[in-house]
Amino acid sequence: MKYSTALVVATASAVNAGFCTDAFEEFGNFFCPNAVKQVKYSGLDIAGKYRAVAQMDNSGLCTFQDKDYSGPIAPFDEDLTLHFRGPLELKTVAVFTPSSSASKREVQRPHSKRHGHQHLHKKHHEHAKADKREDMVVATIDGQVVSWVNNYFGGGAETTAPASASAATETPAAYPVASASDSSSEAPAPSASSSAPVDVPAGDFQRTAYYNSQDQTADGLVFLGNFGDPAISGTWDTVWGASLAYANEDGTKAAPSPTVLKDCRIDDTKEIIIASDEKCDDSCGAVRPGSVAYKGFSGANKVFLTEFSMPLSGQTGWNMDMPAYWLLNGAIPRTGQYSKCSCWSGDNSSPQQGGCGEADIIEVLRSGDTKAKSTFHFAAGTGDSHYFDRPTNKTIKVAVVFQAASSTASIKVLDDDFDMTGTSLTSDQVEDMINDEPDINLFSLMTFGS
Repeated sequence: MKYSTALVVATASAVNAGFCTDAFEEFGNFFCPNAVKQVKYSGLDIAGKYRAVAQMDNSGLCTFQDKDYSGPIAPFDEDLTLHFRGPLELKTVAVFTPSSSASKREVQRPHSKRHGHQHLHKKHHEHAKADKREDMVVATIDGQVVSWVNNYFGGGAETTAPASASAATETPAAYPVASASDSSSEAPAPSASSSAPVDVPAGDFQRTAYYNSQDQTADGLVFLGNFGDPAISGTWDTVWGASLAYANEDGTKAAPSPTVLKDCRIDDTKEIIIASDEKCDDSCGAVRPGSVAYKGFSGANKVFLTEFSMPLSGQTGWNMDMPAYWLLNGAIPRTGQYSKCSCWSGDNSSPQQGGCGEADIIEVLRSGDTKAKSTFHFAAGTGDSHYFDRPTNKTIKVAVVFQAASSTASIKVLDDDFDMTGTSLTSDQVEDMINDEPDINLFSLMTFGS
């Protein structure tokens, strides 16, 4: 089959020059005749605003305030979390961000065992040790001399590392939860998001998070789910339902501490969320009281590599046999992913429909379908009728690249022999993930904005 690249140009005007001219309708969804191996969103540098949650409590209080954003890929430069809905078998996840060359910025390279982040094991949970080390890093960035403390263990809100403890001896006091008193205080006004293009030197994208299901490695990330259970982790009430909690190894319910997802099939009815291993601090904004709260992966330049399959389950009904992989603004699950209290929709007086950022990477829209689409939701939401082949019988390797310099986001199916285990990427490798598929019939599409 001949594959092509679908180039989607985001626009703030109500122009519909998009969709392939020979798209067909199938059960209410439109599809182009042939699958693609790449969808590239261009022209994402559209300023906008969304309704950020300013304050939230468990009595039902949820207030909002406007947050402006601008920049090459805003609001997707804000921290993002990865979401996977079954039936899906997740094999590998790797997150990369640019690290400047030694002449511009000294970067702490991963250790062979810790990779600079918390390392989770299948049978026990090894926390950062009490001999936490920090380096003062001095760099010249855009002509300005800056300095910061480089924390080998991922930082977060804590100032001291917890003592090493097994899962059996951890107590709820060690969980990163937001207290009701913290969230009930007046939230500071959200600041504008603005990211200038970053000059990324060749050969210097560093892996900051990694998961491998086969050898049960998890570095720099945690597995979460909307499984909140006050007796285990997270919280639940009749107002907002279940909050974020640690996911157990099966991805079916809450766990008392960070746990590695085993090599398994995520059920049709379940969703696994991957965040960084950096616990939330004030920069996360409003967080639901009692929730397990971690930061996502931020930055105007970032690469998400995943390997997974989406086998057919044969189940029918709401969301059955409809696997999906998507990215969300991390502020959404930290407040109410499936409630009205999030920046996804804003309040009733100002509906946003994905205002603070949702990127549907590969999503099946009908039970049992083998076609999967992509859509970006934000103030200038965009998408089209092109689709990927659903990987029902084998895994696929997918690269999602956000690039500030070109204001693009590329979703590309990689070759089967692409090495997912590397700790760094060269700029040439990243460019290959952005460049159009060879032997293509390239066409430009424009879709409705708002």
